[in-house]
Amino acid sequence: MQITPIDMVVLLGMSLFFGAAFEEFYANLIPDRPGGIRTFPLLALTGAALFATESSGIAFTGGLLIVGAWLFFHDRDAKSEAPSSIPLEGRLVIPVCNLLAYALGALALCRPPWVVVAVTVSATLLLAGRKRLHRVAETVPIEEIFIAGQFLLLVGVVLPLLPDTSIANLGALTPHRLALAVVAVSSLSYGGYLLERYTRPKDAVLLAGVIGGLYSSTATTVVLARRSRLLTSARALNVAIILATSMMYARLFAVVALFNWPLALALAVPLGILTVFSLACACVAQLFGHTGDPTVLEIDRSGNPLQIGAALAFAALLLIVTFVSNWAKATYGRQGIDALAAIVGFADIDPFVLSIAQGNIVNMSVSGLATAVLLAAASNNMVKSIYTLIFGNVRRMTSAAIALLLLSAAGVVIAMMISTRSV
Repeated sequence: MQITPIDMVVLLGMSLFFGAAFEEFYANLIPDRPGGIRTFPLLALTGAALFATESSGIAFTGGLLIVGAWLFFHDRDAKSEAPSSIPLEGRLVIPVCNLLAYALGALALCRPPWVVVAVTVSATLLLAGRKRLHRVAETVPIEEIFIAGQFLLLVGVVLPLLPDTSIANLGALTPHRLALAVVAVSSLSYGGYLLERYTRPKDAVLLAGVIGGLYSSTATTVVLARRSRLLTSARALNVAIILATSMMYARLFAVVALFNWPLALALAVPLGILTVFSLACACVAQLFGHTGDPTVLEIDRSGNPLQIGAALAFAALLLIVTFVSNWAKATYGRQGIDALAAIVGFADIDPFVLSIAQGNIVNMSVSGLATAVLLAAASNNMVKSIYTLIFGNVRRMTSAAIALLLLSAAGVVIAMMISTRSV
């Protein structure tokens, strides 16, 4: 096994970088410790030389044992001379860093250079980010970690094992695609959930609207509208509600693009127009609305979107929507799908949009599918306009209600234009 000049440059560069970061981090904390800017390159070169000596790996393994024994005796001597000189965490991290430096030599020989760079930089960031990582660990509840673990099991174990065979009367829907849809939407919702939870936009109304729109524009609209009852005027709340709908269009495009790129291309211009129109409405509301209280309560959380119960409920809803959609298509044709799109807007449109994007509705053209997505979004905007007036102060939330109705009307017009051209 031979090492190329590029491999040697990458190995020396990364081991020097790792050694410098290691030495800088432990310079004052543990002055007398193994490893550093000279030791790590020497360990890496030794590992490379022994790994290249013979193909069985006996020499490399022997060197690894020697390095491990050296670290063990050094740690034992350090504890006997000064029991409290090395923190408990350092007794583990220091040997691991030295062993990793030795392993970089073998890694440089059997893997592409980018792997060596990625491993070294990742280790350095973990080493340097010790305090920040501990602060994050202290702020994250154990329930969040448990839920994230469930999600990783779903992605890494359950999803690959599910069969990719069609379910009767459900078009192209398969157990694998069903789980993939749940993972995709849950991941998008989870991103907005994490932003909302850990950035905590309590004193930034517009930011709360943007982040809430990534998570759920309907829930964000209801929460912000309720806040208007406690204020003398609510210009910022009106603008935030409109911005939440702007993010809904971006979310819809992302969901569709994950599963159906031709449909995403067909929706790119209509959704882009609606996004620009919604931003224009937000600017008008900002310029001509009455000045209000610049604070807002944080968005109410309906629960972590990665919870197994929520995922199962979403999967069941997707199955029902797919079944009803195919029934409506078979019974009433395209008009049945358009009517169903208008109905689902009163609830969660994600299952309907996902069913469309995955091709679960049989014998539908791309233009017909695009029309259905736009009608569902328009229906949802009309519902949010009603929610704004029901849950908020009617006089103070007029701007948002009118903007949402205009966006609903614009969505219907664009959908009808697409439908007419496809006939």
